[in-house]
Amino acid sequence: MFSKLKMKMKDPAVKKKSMIYAAVMAIFWAKMYFIQGGIFTLDIENANEAAILAFNPLSSIFLLFGVGIMLAGRKGMLATYIFGSLLLYVNVLFYREYSDFLTIPMLGQAANLAGMGGSITKILSVTDIFLFVDVLIAAFLLFYLKPERFQSFMPKRKEGLILAVIAIPLFLVNLGWATTERTELLERAFDRNMLVKYIGVLNFHAYDIVLQGQTEAKKTFADSNELSPVLNYINEQKTEPNSKMTGVAEGKNVIALSLESTQTFVVDNTVNGKELTPYFNDLKEEGAYFSNFYHQVKQGRTSDSEFLLDNSLYGLNRGAAFFTHSGNEYQATPEVLGEKGYFSSTMHANDETFWNRNVMYDSLGYDEYFSKKDYDVTEEKSYGWGYLDEYFFSDSLDKMEQMEQPFYNKMITLTNHHPFTLPEDKKFIEEGNTSSETLNRYFQTIRYQDEALKQFVEEFKKSDLYDDTILVIYGDHFGISENHKQAMGEYLDKDINEYEQFQLQRVPLLILGEGIEPQENDTVGGQVDLRPTLMNLLGVEDENPVQFGQDLFSEDRREMMITRDGNFANEKYVGVNGNCYDRESGEPVEGEACAPGFKQAEEELALSDSVVYGDLLRYLDEIEMIEEKDSSKDKK
Repeated sequence: MFSKLKMKMKDPAVKKKSMIYAAVMAIFWAKMYFIQGGIFTLDIENANEAAILAFNPLSSIFLLFGVGIMLAGRKGMLATYIFGSLLLYVNVLFYREYSDFLTIPMLGQAANLAGMGGSITKILSVTDIFLFVDVLIAAFLLFYLKPERFQSFMPKRKEGLILAVIAIPLFLVNLGWATTERTELLERAFDRNMLVKYIGVLNFHAYDIVLQGQTEAKKTFADSNELSPVLNYINEQKTEPNSKMTGVAEGKNVIALSLESTQTFVVDNTVNGKELTPYFNDLKEEGAYFSNFYHQVKQGRTSDSEFLLDNSLYGLNRGAAFFTHSGNEYQATPEVLGEKGYFSSTMHANDETFWNRNVMYDSLGYDEYFSKKDYDVTEEKSYGWGYLDEYFFSDSLDKMEQMEQPFYNKMITLTNHHPFTLPEDKKFIEEGNTSSETLNRYFQTIRYQDEALKQFVEEFKKSDLYDDTILVIYGDHFGISENHKQAMGEYLDKDINEYEQFQLQRVPLLILGEGIEPQENDTVGGQVDLRPTLMNLLGVEDENPVQFGQDLFSEDRREMMITRDGNFANEKYVGVNGNCYDRESGEPVEGEACAPGFKQAEEELALSDSVVYGDLLRYLDEIEMIEEKDSSKDKK
């Protein structure tokens, strides 16, 4: 048998075929290595990691082309080459915008792309064409040599099988090697940058398929017993809300105003000598302003911030709960307030299906959803992503003045959205002069948003609603990703290391209303804390025990904010990517000071995920019945 194989290998035609296959695979390896090492920011820290990065494409390349050859010979090899190239390129585009990698749940959100035309064109580059030159070379090698040589390319399916089988030991070597740098690597599914660095982007996608299968199984096999560790953890962490603030807004309306892509660094800051948010700078002196408040979103972006606000649960690490778990049972803010006589609504002048809101809002218990079809959206009043904020604010206030009271209303702005473009007559300041065009334009859309906010709040103050309403203004997520570190460093005149990048994830939070004293509060908190804070202000006893947030006004609250990446900030430290920093100075802290914080972050995120993936809130009634029976037995 071996002698036959030896003789075959000496055949010139077989040698030629093998060389062609090897050349095609080598070209694809070079492409993967360039993209992973040159386009993605994977923070290679030592020579061992650099070697792993060079090695990790091999197993996925052998598997990809092995399957292609098994299915359709050299045509299959070319088809898989094109497929692999497209998958890499989609990740390149996604990474430019979000500093993240595509996951299967995100593919379910493809409908969102319909509204992202301007944003997508801004992240395309003319030089991207060079990422596909290799496809032509591969096609030439496989098909366009002289016809008399075609016969030597005709593969046997077992050749594809051999390649696919070789992929297995290659991956095991890759995984074993990677774990010398990071133990329990596959347990850190939330850290996609790390996974891609160690196992490669194509292997990451294969692993993502495995994770998706596990996710689907979690709900199927979940039961009420899984709620017990969640409730035990929350009870252990529980602190009392601020009794002085309890009920200060009892019976009042609530307007929760979500400012698109607004980060705290723009507050009290200037560009070209002009304030970026002059109105908000003054307005924050009238209410409770939180200067250490962070967004906690992931791939779901604005929809994640909504999920956090209404549920005090964390969004998902993969995809968005608005898509993947819109059929779950929730006991969300609109539903709870509805039981107290509140009318609930949400306003966003985008398509009603965007982020699957038309379905999810029903699950959350909203009474009415005002979407694009409910606004006077014309070409003259629109730009970029759609309805300009000034018109959205004016129309929304008119709608609220006609609402049954008390009401809970959520508003979501649009204009300050990537790619941050405006019509000329709406540009109130000049662009910035950093090396990032995105950041330079961002300054202008932030300034426009501030002017639109001024119009809204001043009209609101003159309305009959003002005395009977609390207004909550907060940023939904970052606008400037870490891909613009250099430009941010130029603007802020500092090196944007991982600590500074973490601090840039702060977003403004301002709560205005009668009974809320003007103050600047520096407690560390995040969007998961919004619901319990609002409920305490309204004096509403929230009967849903599954909430991970705490009252931001509480004097004995745990000062702990956890990001979806498993990083955290507390009163003393900031923990980022396994590293520890002093929260005030940003100086590195040696030792295990941050170990408890990382451990708590991992535990809390896992428990929150178990609630969403398992749809565990459907078992709350069952748990309460058991507790009532136990209580009755104790009394006897």
